[in-house]
Amino acid sequence: MQLGRIMGLVVASVSVSSLLLVGCAQERNFNEVQPTPQAQQPLPAVPTPEPKADVPYVPTPDQVVARMLELANVRDDDILYDLGSGDGRIVITAAQKHGIRGTGVEINPELVQRSRANAQAAGVADRVEFVQQDLFQTDLSDATVVTLYLLPEINLKLRPKLLQELKPGTRIVSHDFDMGAWQPERVERVQGSTRQHTIYYWVVPENIPTNLS
Repeated sequence: MQLGRIMGLVVASVSVSSLLLVGCAQERNFNEVQPTPQAQQPLPAVPTPEPKADVPYVPTPDQVVARMLELANVRDDDILYDLGSGDGRIVITAAQKHGIRGTGVEINPELVQRSRANAQAAGVADRVEFVQQDLFQTDLSDATVVTLYLLPEINLKLRPKLLQELKPGTRIVSHDFDMGAWQPERVERVQGSTRQHTIYYWVVPENIPTNLS
């Protein structure tokens, strides 16, 4: 009998100790400070890529610039737009030698800055402006003269815009490249220092031919 009683007391003691240990463990877990999740860091901003030019920058020789402006018969009341204006030489020369106002449209921001500096140095910054813009998004409706030195495929793509936006009588002069089925009124050759250059001249008609519309 005594042995049974002793064994019962031992079992009871073990059970109570187990409960105490469990209780302590539960209290420790309850009071334990949980780690604070780290705030999610924002992703770095992805820079917007600069628009790329469809035409490589190749400057028009000065003698070709001079003949382009002569062929267009520019006057001091003209408004000239040079599409793909590069370093600004056509617009600046037109303002210097013919007294006109002009706008150069160029997609390369470095060339736009260079053009503005060149205009300032030439003393015609009050008569010309240079904008960083896609030429296909440029409003040309107030132009009376448009000059180009692009590529054949760009000229063809641009042709409908020129015919739709420009007023009848507006003169267009292109260095080296024509406009497909739109036959020029004049074609001239100019000898440069390294090669011969071709200049094409058009006048926007009152009625656009059906093959060009």
